[in-house]
Amino acid sequence: MQLSLERVGKKVGPQTWLYPQSIAPRSGAVTVLLGATQAGKTSLMRLMAGLDAPTEGRVLVDGQDVTGVPVRQRNVAMVYQQFINYPSLTVADNIGSPLRLRGEKNVAARVRELADKLHIGMFLDRLPAELSGGQQQRVALARALAKNAPLMLLDEPLVNLDYKLREGLRDELAHLFASGDSTVVYATTEPGEALLLGGYTAVMDAGELLQYGPTAEVFHKPGSLRVARAFSDPPMNLLAGRVAAGGVQLEGGPSLPLALPPEVDGLVTVGLRASALDVVARAAHIALPGKVELAEISGSDTFVHVETPVGEVVAQLTGVHRFELGAAITLYFDPAQAYVFDVGERLARAPAQPARSA
Repeated sequence: MQLSLERVGKKVGPQTWLYPQSIAPRSGAVTVLLGATQAGKTSLMRLMAGLDAPTEGRVLVDGQDVTGVPVRQRNVAMVYQQFINYPSLTVADNIGSPLRLRGEKNVAARVRELADKLHIGMFLDRLPAELSGGQQQRVALARALAKNAPLMLLDEPLVNLDYKLREGLRDELAHLFASGDSTVVYATTEPGEALLLGGYTAVMDAGELLQYGPTAEVFHKPGSLRVARAFSDPPMNLLAGRVAAGGVQLEGGPSLPLALPPEVDGLVTVGLRASALDVVARAAHIALPGKVELAEISGSDTFVHVETPVGEVVAQLTGVHRFELGAAITLYFDPAQAYVFDVGERLARAPAQPARSA
């Protein structure tokens, strides 16, 4: 199925929920809608599903205009943040309901397969009310996968699950989506989830579609400062600078030898991903002295907040490290890993080689 949204917009009274935007999620690949809360992701999904009609623009399915056609007349599977299950049916019957409606054979085997992949196989005989919230969410997800609809919409389906389970299910979902032929649209606030799942990513902010393209391309070449902010976790370090001979002079700090387009001049913003900063000096790296303001251990990484002459920056260090608050520290980075945004906040320079994952 080919879904296309052409210049769709949505207003509710005087408020604009979605500014006119066009997007065509690809069949057989996951399209991730990435953005903060209230970026417009759910509103856009509701237009895709037929739950709402746009106030302008068209929704096309396989070239046919379905704008305003209600969801009950479309073959769509949707999973929300808040799970929806049939309370009087067992877990097995919830998952198997779309299979029975299609008259499929071997329903029990397919139900067991999906339940095991989502780690709820031991709950098949229970009612949803007997499960935790995270378990009920997985039941709703399994039922959506069983429906095997040509359009599958998932609105932050893992947000209510604990960290370890969420990590495992991301990998499983990536495999399940890759092995199917549905058009899958997945909304998330987490850049890491987009990197793992998305063949394509649409970055949204305040009702606007900022950039859409292959996920790796959008990550490595954010078209604007707004996209870079949305697609960095932790947030990209942003440093004030000015174009100088041979590169950029950081305000209150060192000069970076960078080749910039000739039309870029005056004030710029230099972006450094947290993963580009290290405590180990290497050849041609720039030194940034400072003092430790905060050190946080998260999983297998340590995030160090450092006050420097160019402002506070955050370094993401692999492994578990201990730092004393207020201790002197020197961070190092390769200037080749720097992003430069011009006065209009447009991307003027991206690293020539892919940066390490955030």
